[in-house]
Amino acid sequence: MGITTIIIVAVIAVFSIITGVGIGFITRKKMEEANLEAGRATSESIIAEAKKSAENVRKEAELQAKDIIYQGKMEFEKETKERKKELQALEKRVQTKEENLDKKFEAIDRKETEFQKREKNIGAQEKKLADAEVEVAKVIAEQKDRLETIAGVSAEEAKRQLLETMENEAKLEAGKLIKRIEEETKAEAEKKAKEIIALAIQRYSGEYVAERTVSVVNLPNDEMKGRIIGREGRNIRAIEAATGIDIIIDDTPEAVILSGHNPVRREIAKLSLERLITDGRIHPSRIEEVVSKVETEIQQTIMEAGERAIFDTGLHGIHKEIQKLIGRLKFRTSYAQNVYSHSMEVAFICGIMASELGLPTKNARRAGLLHDIGKAVDHEVEGPHAAIGAELAKKYGENPRIVAAIGQHHDDNPDSILGILVQAADTLSAARPGARKEMLENYVKRLDDLEKIAKGFTGVEKSYALQAGREIRVIVENQTITDEAAVLLSKEIARKIEKELSYPGQIKVTVIRESRAIDYAK
Repeated sequence: MGITTIIIVAVIAVFSIITGVGIGFITRKKMEEANLEAGRATSESIIAEAKKSAENVRKEAELQAKDIIYQGKMEFEKETKERKKELQALEKRVQTKEENLDKKFEAIDRKETEFQKREKNIGAQEKKLADAEVEVAKVIAEQKDRLETIAGVSAEEAKRQLLETMENEAKLEAGKLIKRIEEETKAEAEKKAKEIIALAIQRYSGEYVAERTVSVVNLPNDEMKGRIIGREGRNIRAIEAATGIDIIIDDTPEAVILSGHNPVRREIAKLSLERLITDGRIHPSRIEEVVSKVETEIQQTIMEAGERAIFDTGLHGIHKEIQKLIGRLKFRTSYAQNVYSHSMEVAFICGIMASELGLPTKNARRAGLLHDIGKAVDHEVEGPHAAIGAELAKKYGENPRIVAAIGQHHDDNPDSILGILVQAADTLSAARPGARKEMLENYVKRLDDLEKIAKGFTGVEKSYALQAGREIRVIVENQTITDEAAVLLSKEIARKIEKELSYPGQIKVTVIRESRAIDYAK
């Protein structure tokens, strides 16, 4: 095959390719034109439908807008009508108020006119009254002169006689009133007198029993302390468990101390320990046996003491439990005063005072004997002993007047004369010299406080507490304190002592002011 043939073949091939491309282009163009026509027809259809829909929407919107406009118009007309009605009502009210104001102004004008007329009339009347007063004064003066001439007595003399007459009448009326008041108070006079007498009864002196805050058991020798303690302390533990009392074994030679708040149990422990020491057999079983026997004996002693107190005071019908409480007071002390003896004293003092006053003596003695029964159990029951005692007396059937006297014997103002008697007797028994003791520290402190109070006043040179604090003597500077000022100073010191200190009985304040004149013979 030659070059010519190759060229011809190539040309034919190129031509075939060009022809194919041209035919494809023409075919694609025709297809695109057909598609364009179809899309144009679809677009026109869509546009026609859109125009139709838009027209429908426009018409519907126009209808809605017309409806809204109509409704708005109706609401506006309705609101306008309501506003018109309100305005008409307001206008009517304003018009009514204006009419009322006009009427009021007219009434005020009328009243003002009337006031002017009245003012003129009052002025005329005042003038008439002034003229009448002048005329009356003239008439009175004339009548006064005529009366003085007729009576022969001046106005001042008549006034004096009238005052004397009125004074005499007032004195007469006052005398009648005083007599009536005296007659009305006679019914109360006897009662008042009895109370005054009861408060003035002299002190009753009785037996004094020393206070025992602890019990001391004497030992034959110091070796006994080891036997009381026992092996590993079993004996002392057994005694404390059986009696409820603490046993103190210290360096005190030949002595053991028993300590406890319950005086009855302390007495039981003391007697039991004394018997064990005497017997010599000290072990737990023997301790329990002895303590049991002593408890029985103590209870019997308590009952006998209560029975003896009731017999000595001449009373009867007292409950056995109250009798037991009275007996327990034998082992109770208060400020070193035995409460059992104190209760007996109070009973006798109450009976004596009641007899002098014409009152039932047995009731008075009964109230006095029972007034402190609360102290028999005050270490076991909470509350003041007076209230505890009243509850116990009420529980065991005592008379309400006795119960009230027991409960009120420490009150400031008892509401019955029996309560006053018990309170007075209680104070007399406790305050008599020697009835009660004080701790040494309190005693010394009270003396020191007395002297300090006196020295705190201006012009005091020295002060001395005498007679166990029952008297204080104050020496003052004679240049600073006069005789009159000394009297006043004694009262001031006494008032300050009453205010700041607590003490039984009374304290005498003596202020001493002396002047010394010294010269020498040559």
